[in-house]
Amino acid sequence: MDLAAAEAVSLGPGERAAVPTGWAVAVPPGMAGLVVPRSGNALRHGLTVANAPGLIDSGYRGELKVILINLGPDPVDIGVGDRIAQLLIMPAPACAVVEADELPDSDGRGEGGFGSSGS
Repeated sequence: MDLAAAEAVSLGPGERAAVPTGWAVAVPPGMAGLVVPRSGNALRHGLTVANAPGLIDSGYRGELKVILINLGPDPVDIGVGDRIAQLLIMPAPACAVVEADELPDSDGRGEGGFGSSGS
């Protein structure tokens, strides 16, 4: 679902701000909200979500604010009602941390770092 700005904000090149949406949500247990950028804003204005994806866990009850950053060369004016991000509600299963002395092998990559998978 689209998230829209609840107040006007101007962002100069390199500036960021937590833009209020006027919404609060109760994400159900076992789920997570992910705040992701809008591709049109990124392409046209260099505007993106600074901590993409932003995480809203099931215990959060405050107003949703989107941390936007202007990566473009020009100032960007955001008006009330402008669509600034999208919210996805996704399953987030609980995981238990298990301490281990060794990890199982993986197919092909092993301990290789960035770029070691061939892409």
